[in-house]
Amino acid sequence: MASGVGPERVGVTVNPYIAIPLALVMLLIAASGVAAVTGAWMLPWNRRHVRSPRLHGWGQLVLAFALGWQLVCGLLISDSGTRASGTLIGSGLLLAGLMVMMVGQLAGRERRSGGAP
Repeated sequence: MASGVGPERVGVTVNPYIAIPLALVMLLIAASGVAAVTGAWMLPWNRRHVRSPRLHGWGQLVLAFALGWQLVCGLLISDSGTRASGTLIGSGLLLAGLMVMMVGQLAGRERRSGGAP
Protein backbone atom coordinates (compact mmCIF):
# COMPACT_ATOMS: atom_id res chain seq x y z
CA MET A 1 0.00 0.00 0.00
CA ALA A 2 1.27 3.46 -0.82
CA SER A 3 1.72 6.21 1.72
CA GLY A 4 -1.14 8.17 0.14
CA VAL A 5 0.98 11.24 -0.54
CA GLY A 6 1.53 12.21 -4.18
CA PRO A 7 1.61 10.03 -7.27
CA GLU A 8 3.06 6.56 -7.08
CA ARG A 9 5.05 5.25 -10.02
CA VAL A 10 6.91 2.01 -9.98
CA GLY A 11 10.66 2.55 -10.51
CA VAL A 12 10.43 6.27 -11.29
CA THR A 13 11.59 9.01 -8.98
CA VAL A 14 9.18 11.95 -9.02
CA ASN A 15 10.62 14.91 -7.15
CA PRO A 16 9.24 18.26 -8.33
CA TYR A 17 11.18 20.13 -5.64
CA ILE A 18 14.37 19.38 -7.55
CA ALA A 19 13.02 19.19 -11.10
CA ILE A 20 11.24 22.55 -11.25
CA PRO A 21 14.10 24.78 -10.00
CA LEU A 22 16.62 22.86 -12.13
CA ALA A 23 14.43 23.33 -15.21
CA LEU A 24 14.07 27.06 -14.47
CA VAL A 25 17.84 27.50 -14.06
CA MET A 26 18.40 25.53 -17.26
CA LEU A 27 16.01 27.78 -19.19
CA LEU A 28 17.57 30.98 -17.81
CA ILE A 29 21.09 29.85 -18.71
CA ALA A 30 19.92 28.79 -22.17
CA ALA A 31 18.22 32.17 -22.75
CA SER A 32 21.38 33.99 -21.71
CA GLY A 33 23.44 31.75 -24.00
CA VAL A 34 21.17 32.40 -26.98
CA ALA A 35 21.39 36.16 -26.35
CA ALA A 36 25.19 35.93 -26.21
CA VAL A 37 25.51 33.80 -29.35
CA THR A 38 23.06 35.73 -31.52
CA GLY A 39 23.63 39.31 -30.41
CA ALA A 40 26.81 39.24 -28.30
CA TRP A 41 24.72 40.48 -25.36
CA MET A 42 26.00 39.65 -21.89
CA LEU A 43 24.52 40.03 -18.46
CA PRO A 44 25.76 43.25 -16.82
CA TRP A 45 27.87 41.49 -14.19
CA ASN A 46 29.65 39.42 -16.87
CA ARG A 47 30.48 42.25 -19.27
CA ARG A 48 33.77 43.21 -17.60
CA HIS A 49 35.12 39.67 -17.50
CA VAL A 50 34.09 38.12 -20.82
CA ARG A 51 36.24 38.91 -23.84
CA SER A 52 34.51 36.65 -26.34
CA PRO A 53 30.73 36.80 -25.74
CA ARG A 54 29.79 34.35 -28.48
CA LEU A 55 32.17 31.67 -27.21
CA HIS A 56 30.92 32.27 -23.67
CA GLY A 57 27.36 31.90 -25.00
CA TRP A 58 28.17 28.54 -26.58
CA GLY A 59 29.52 27.43 -23.22
CA GLN A 60 26.27 28.51 -21.58
CA LEU A 61 24.28 26.52 -24.12
CA VAL A 62 26.38 23.41 -23.46
CA LEU A 63 25.91 23.96 -19.72
CA ALA A 64 22.13 24.29 -20.13
CA PHE A 65 22.03 21.12 -22.25
CA ALA A 66 24.03 19.29 -19.57
CA LEU A 67 21.58 20.38 -16.86
CA GLY A 68 18.68 19.17 -18.99
CA TRP A 69 20.48 15.90 -19.65
CA GLN A 70 21.02 15.37 -15.93
CA LEU A 71 17.40 16.27 -15.25
CA VAL A 72 16.17 13.62 -17.67
CA CYS A 73 18.68 10.96 -16.65
CA GLY A 74 18.54 11.54 -12.91
CA LEU A 75 14.84 11.98 -12.42
CA LEU A 76 13.02 10.20 -15.23
CA ILE A 77 15.03 7.07 -16.06
CA SER A 78 14.32 4.13 -13.79
CA ASP A 79 17.18 1.77 -14.74
CA SER A 80 20.01 2.37 -12.27
CA GLY A 81 22.81 1.56 -14.73
CA THR A 82 21.47 3.90 -17.39
CA ARG A 83 20.81 6.59 -14.79
CA ALA A 84 24.37 6.40 -13.45
CA SER A 85 26.01 6.53 -16.87
CA GLY A 86 23.64 9.27 -18.02
CA THR A 87 24.38 11.51 -15.07
CA LEU A 88 28.10 10.85 -15.51
CA ILE A 89 27.86 11.95 -19.15
CA GLY A 90 25.89 15.00 -18.00
CA SER A 91 28.63 15.85 -15.51
CA GLY A 92 31.22 15.65 -18.28
CA LEU A 93 29.12 17.96 -20.44
CA LEU A 94 28.73 20.32 -17.49
CA LEU A 95 32.50 20.53 -17.06
CA ALA A 96 32.97 20.99 -20.82
CA GLY A 97 30.51 23.88 -20.80
CA LEU A 98 32.27 25.52 -17.86
CA MET A 99 35.61 25.16 -19.62
CA VAL A 100 34.25 26.77 -22.80
CA MET A 101 32.86 29.62 -20.70
CA MET A 102 36.28 30.09 -19.07
CA VAL A 103 37.98 30.14 -22.48
CA GLY A 104 35.47 32.82 -23.49
CA GLN A 105 36.75 34.91 -20.60
CA LEU A 106 40.39 34.48 -21.67
CA ALA A 107 40.27 34.41 -25.48
CA GLY A 108 39.07 37.06 -27.87
CA ARG A 109 39.82 40.63 -28.63
CA GLU A 110 41.58 42.88 -26.17
CA ARG A 111 39.62 45.47 -24.25
CA ARG A 112 40.42 49.15 -24.53
CA SER A 113 41.42 51.06 -21.45
CA GLY A 114 38.12 53.01 -21.41
CA GLY A 115 36.09 49.85 -20.75
CA ALA A 116 34.43 49.81 -24.18
CA PRO A 117 34.93 46.75 -26.40
